[in-house]
Amino acid sequence: MTVPLKIYHLEMTGRAELRPAREVPGLQTLRVDPPQPDVNRRYYEQVGADWQWTDRLAWSPEEWRGYACRPELRTLLGVLEGEEVGYFELEEQAGGDVEIALFGLRPEFIGRGLGGALLTMAIEEAWAVPGSTRVWVHTCTLDHEFALANYEKRGFRLFKVEEQ
Repeated sequence: MTVPLKIYHLEMTGRAELRPAREVPGLQTLRVDPPQPDVNRRYYEQVGADWQWTDRLAWSPEEWRGYACRPELRTLLGVLEGEEVGYFELEEQAGGDVEIALFGLRPEFIGRGLGGALLTMAIEEAWAVPGSTRVWVHTCTLDHEFALANYEKRGFRLFKVEEQ
C-alpha cells in the first residue's frame, strides 16, 4: 500500500509571530554573494540526499546559473566555528511574500540542536527583506520527521495541505 505524499504549506504574516529557538553560540549566517551556482547545486545534493530532493539533479550548469543568479534569490550558509552546517534559500515574490524556498542541514549536523536555531535565522533574514509582509515555506512527508514540528514551533501556521 502506498502512503500518499502530503505537502504542508505554512506562513507567518507578521514578524512578531516568530518564536525563536534557543541560540547556538557561534552559529552565524554567511550570504553567498555574488551568487555561486555550484554552492546551490552542492547543498541541494548534500542536504536533499536523504529527503528525495531529485527535481534538480539533472540540471545543467546553465540551469543552475539561471536559477541561482536571479536577483530575487538569496542563498545563505549556516556556519558554526568555521564549518558549513547547512543552508537556506530565500526567494522574494510578488506582494511582499518571501519564501524559504529550501532549508536544511548537512546530514552530519542533524540531531545536534542546530535546526531550530538556523531556521530562526532564516526567518529573521526573510523578515529583513525590504517590504516583506509574509514569510512562507512548504514541507512534506518525505522531509525529516521533525521538519513540520520545527516550522510550527517557530510560529508558522498551516494554511494548506495537499495530497499527491
